[in-house]
Amino acid sequence: MLPQTLALVDDDLEFSEFLALDLRARGLEVKVYADSSDLLADPDGFRFDFYILDLSLPGVDGVELIRILRRRSTAGVLVVSGRLAPDVFEAVITAGADMYLAKPVGFDQVALAVRAVQRRAVAAREQVQSWRLDRRASELIAPDGAKVSLSASDLAVMECFLEAGGEPVTRETLRQRLGRDSPDHPDNLLHATIYRLRRRIERATPMVVPLQSQSRVGYVFRGTLAVA
Repeated sequence: MLPQTLALVDDDLEFSEFLALDLRARGLEVKVYADSSDLLADPDGFRFDFYILDLSLPGVDGVELIRILRRRSTAGVLVVSGRLAPDVFEAVITAGADMYLAKPVGFDQVALAVRAVQRRAVAAREQVQSWRLDRRASELIAPDGAKVSLSASDLAVMECFLEAGGEPVTRETLRQRLGRDSPDHPDNLLHATIYRLRRRIERATPMVVPLQSQSRVGYVFRGTLAVA
């Protein structure tokens, strides 16, 4: 089992070019980033099915990039790096990577690792329990049991995601639900509401925050959401 989309983050342009060609030949849609900051700045940067990362990157260091990804994505993460310090393996696995391969490495070996990690990642996602919205208590209950206190604005946003059933919710719909659909209420107010809601979830639970932006559309709750 191979993922459909993959982000390759490596500043070794020759290695990236040939690895990307090999993976595309296997049927994957691959986007290459030479700088970790480019990935983080991409509106679709957290929507890939899989990530292959180097560690010595311009911008955000590879280990820190793994930590960031793990706050926003359950996708498989494979580290392919020439960094060989004794504590490297422990650092990347602790940060949230699924597997580490040391350069030089064959492309067949990379593909096998991607396949193995993807199989485990899909199985894990299938076992994830639902997030639950408790309207009476104004709380979002995470699958691990953590409770996230919701403001009136947070609850209005979560109601939109509940009604959407996993589909993206447009910015216009969210602004209307929040009473901010006039030209006097620009998108930055909506962004601030979403940002604060994400931060509340992050502070309450170590689980991946399923609330993500949808490029040119709005936002989507990428998790099973039910009424408590």
